[in-house]
Amino acid sequence: MTAQSAPPPSKRRGVELSLLVAAALIAVYGYAAVGLARHGAVPPDTATYGAGLSLLALLAHLAVRLRAPYADPLFLPIAVLLNGLGLVLIYRLDQETPGDHAAPTQLVWSTLGVGLFIVAVVFLRDHRLLQRYAYVSVAAALVLLSVPIFFPAVNGAKIWIRIGGLSFQPGEFAKILLAVFFASYLAVNHEVLGRVRGLRLPAGRVLGPVVAIWVVSVGVLVLERDLGTSLLFFGLFVIMLYVATGRTGWIAVGVLLAGIGAFVVGSLEPHVNGRVEDWLDPFASIEAGQGPGQLAQSLFAFAAGGVLGTGLGLGESTLIGFAAKSDFILATVGEELGLAGLTALFMLYALLVARGYRTGLELHDPFGRLLATGLASIVALQVFVIAGGVMGLIPLTGMAMPFLAQGGSSVVTNWIIVALLIRVSDSARAPAEPAPEPAPVPARGPGDRALTSATRTAPTAPKDAR
Repeated sequence: MTAQSAPPPSKRRGVELSLLVAAALIAVYGYAAVGLARHGAVPPDTATYGAGLSLLALLAHLAVRLRAPYADPLFLPIAVLLNGLGLVLIYRLDQETPGDHAAPTQLVWSTLGVGLFIVAVVFLRDHRLLQRYAYVSVAAALVLLSVPIFFPAVNGAKIWIRIGGLSFQPGEFAKILLAVFFASYLAVNHEVLGRVRGLRLPAGRVLGPVVAIWVVSVGVLVLERDLGTSLLFFGLFVIMLYVATGRTGWIAVGVLLAGIGAFVVGSLEPHVNGRVEDWLDPFASIEAGQGPGQLAQSLFAFAAGGVLGTGLGLGESTLIGFAAKSDFILATVGEELGLAGLTALFMLYALLVARGYRTGLELHDPFGRLLATGLASIVALQVFVIAGGVMGLIPLTGMAMPFLAQGGSSVVTNWIIVALLIRVSDSARAPAEPAPEPAPVPARGPGDRALTSATRTAPTAPKDAR
């Protein structure tokens, strides 16, 4: 009896399109709500904003429909909704800074990000092609991480490159390149690293990259004074190392090494030490009569929001200062949308990360599984590091909330991450190609059976007979 073949998986592109419509409507509603709250009227360019966001979403959807038809239907709608909410929040904060409007620039960067998303989905037909460029990726990542050292510090950290009126953060692009390298390296060496027991360390060529990543992460912390990027890179490697080997001992080693590096640098480097002291006592400046600092204002904003918030456009989170649109934009969400809005926002991030992990579980090739895990972990680590910093759970960092905060490099990088996740999920969910049918065996006649019997009973010649 022939087994019935499994039905092909559903493409679910219609579900994706419906969710994109809902995401665009929510963003447009938020944009109109800000205008009503601040000026008593809907902004005159609401229709233009809605049309522009809808056009970008439609173009991205068409690229996925044509080139990645089996991709997860939730990645793109979540990205569009988060990006749209980010534009709304930046526009809302622009109302407090008439001489510094960042929303138009952020819209340009978002358009560039969607454009690169479409390019990646259309032209990268197989994620496994990236494995060929593992060492090129790590070399490019190290260059990108090193260049900001030679530029002046911005707000105490050397993570920016400013040339004229253009500025970008190379570390944002380096994290994708490092994820590609980690996935390739661990896909090849996961068995060796998984057999490590006690003090029996693997060979130097296998252990070398582990030590090198620790040195690079500490070097970034020392030279660039950037605690967030250092935690992100090392945390990413430890997570992927655990997924590749299944050994919890590597997590303990990673936490120990990260703790040693952070303690030493935090004790000796003044900028990082100042962040740690602000975290330990965020109200010290108030007690000293100098007024509340950024972290204290952020905590006040969360407290003022309560459960339901003050209403979009009706908060005072701009008291935080110059970083209200970037590092502390989450405080505006907490104040104006309250705990309910924060919970919904974190659920979106959690859903994006969970679908990324699920994509990794559905794949059979080690490189793709580790790549999907690494890309999802980048988003998870960023959300944890940023949210933890502005809420006072960990020391402050200078990173941007994915899709939400002002920052062209960040929004472009996040769109590339979503594109790669869509490409990997398409490979994971696509139906397997049917195996070729075996050639039919010709029927044997009586003469064939006689010949077969004779062959079976014929004596075997000696091996040395010629």
